[in-house]
Amino acid sequence: MGLFDQMVDRSLPQRGIAWVRADGSRRAEMPVEAFDGNGVVSKLEILRGDLVDVLDQATKDTVEYRFDSRIEELVQNDDGVEATLSDGTTVHADLVVGADGPHSAVRRLMFGPEEQFIKPLGGYNAWFTAPDTAGLDGWYLMYQAAGGLNASLRPSHDPAIAKAGLAFRSEPLTYDRRDLDAQRQLLVDRFAGAGWHSDALLAAALEADDFYFDAFAQVHMDSWSRGRVTLCGDAGYCASPLSGMGTSLALVGTYLLAGELGPAPDALSSEHLDGALARYDRLMRPYVDKCQDLPSGVDGYAPKSKSDIAITAQVMKWMQRWPFRSLAAKKFFTTADSIELPGYAGTPAR
Repeated sequence: MGLFDQMVDRSLPQRGIAWVRADGSRRAEMPVEAFDGNGVVSKLEILRGDLVDVLDQATKDTVEYRFDSRIEELVQNDDGVEATLSDGTTVHADLVVGADGPHSAVRRLMFGPEEQFIKPLGGYNAWFTAPDTAGLDGWYLMYQAAGGLNASLRPSHDPAIAKAGLAFRSEPLTYDRRDLDAQRQLLVDRFAGAGWHSDALLAAALEADDFYFDAFAQVHMDSWSRGRVTLCGDAGYCASPLSGMGTSLALVGTYLLAGELGPAPDALSSEHLDGALARYDRLMRPYVDKCQDLPSGVDGYAPKSKSDIAITAQVMKWMQRWPFRSLAAKKFFTTADSIELPGYAGTPAR
């Protein structure tokens, strides 16, 4: 894709991850050098906003972006798809690619209700920006509390600001995805007085304008395509934030889909399209299966009891030592490189 150098330039150096107690002392550490820079915190970390900007700069001259608009209806015919947008306009497309997240409207319109495809993993997570009240100094700090609670802070480019997370174990909850105040209350009910910087994070969550809350869940589908509509990224094969593979899946999926479509003529024939989408599925599915394989899942991220928390920290220490290091590397830290990308004409695999 030719974007590696730009991503390196925009990357955010970090020192590693540390699991901390309520008083801030460390139970375990995994420095960025662990597993040759491919551990929980890798040698190349890029913030979501920076990645979006890199992609925008690379495509803005050849792609038309429409903001504050969404697809409300899709009608397929012999030579394409008629997409009706929320602004009242209609677009004719040779192919519609739904890349609109785990709660995909495109998937719902073409494949049915999301309940058919969503697999809950037993927890919820909130992400938002917060003041760095912990003095991160380049470290990703994670605090786990009994009852299945996880509070975390990660560095940003501004040393005074952190990327925060509050996660908790739970059976599926019924809540309004548009009611942010109700979602914030779910966090208050669980994290008030939970220790470490939980109260400061709650205060930040109540004020954050970038607050986002969702379930830990995966998307499983037997097919990502139906006629001239296909899915990419979280819409078709979300592995959940617990996997750490969401961005990789989205970029690899996009690369393979575009490569298999090739330098298409003005109108894609049904025969060409069917073949390209079948190859996209065949190449991508083994990678998706591996990324969605989460040995510990919520159990390792938000342990239930104090003893489970202590065991988790000890495991993080052990896996960095011989003879466990090579086994851990093979099981947990080679997923990103477990696919060999084909080269396509004019688009080097990087």
